[in-house]
Amino acid sequence: MKKTVLTFLVALLAISAFGADTLKVMSYNIRLGKADDGTNSWKYRYPASAMMLDDQKPDVFGVQEAYDYQVKYLKEYPGFYKCVGVGREDGKHKGEHMCVFYNKKTIKLLKWGTFWLSETPEKPSFGWDAKCKRTATWALLKDKKSGKKFYFVNTHLDHVGVEARKNGLALIVDRIDSINPKGLPMVLTGDFNVTPDNPGLEGLNKKMQSTREVAAETDHLGTFNGWGKMKEEIIDYIYINGFTCPTYKTLRKEYDGRKFISDHYPVIANIVF
Repeated sequence: MKKTVLTFLVALLAISAFGADTLKVMSYNIRLGKADDGTNSWKYRYPASAMMLDDQKPDVFGVQEAYDYQVKYLKEYPGFYKCVGVGREDGKHKGEHMCVFYNKKTIKLLKWGTFWLSETPEKPSFGWDAKCKRTATWALLKDKKSGKKFYFVNTHLDHVGVEARKNGLALIVDRIDSINPKGLPMVLTGDFNVTPDNPGLEGLNKKMQSTREVAAETDHLGTFNGWGKMKEEIIDYIYINGFTCPTYKTLRKEYDGRKFISDHYPVIANIVF
């Protein structure tokens, strides 16, 4: 039996054996709604995002770059998600939101918060050499089927500042211990704006596991597609601690006849408590 077939069967057995304790999680850089991307602008492609969610039905997912009207749309369509998060510019509605969405049919929200990736994380602020204000949103959630609790953290690291990426991720790693003193299982999603070989990931790799690297069935496809006009790179991640991961995939399925529903492909993992 070929190795790929064997790993696929192992993955299926893991999901079926722990069905009630399996979560489907996703990271999705939705591409900011105000960007002028021609026929790839949000006003043309927004139905495709709703179709993707209705098709994939993740239990929990993190979005990056979402403006308030994009957040509102994803809550209304397909209609079974709620979310938490704030605008990074003012801590309310202005600017991009790094929201955590959860399926209200399967997941219960217990508490949540947002902090800025800066020297003053409790208030809207730039960190180090960052081009933009950057945030991380965290949520304590409960799986309604199993009753098990877990933390979900979603972020977007700076696209310019090398120190901002390094220190921002280090801040998240440090905050994991304070956010999660009981050591509950945790998921971290985000657009990190670095490839897997970047030294800035070393601290995180000591704390958590990349689902792309540990899943029984996986791929190593690029996650940033640049609308097909730029070199594809892996810069989007799902990290876990306290879970196992049968399957990971870079979602390249077409929706609404569109090859690209964003300039990033969503990444999805099935994880087991």
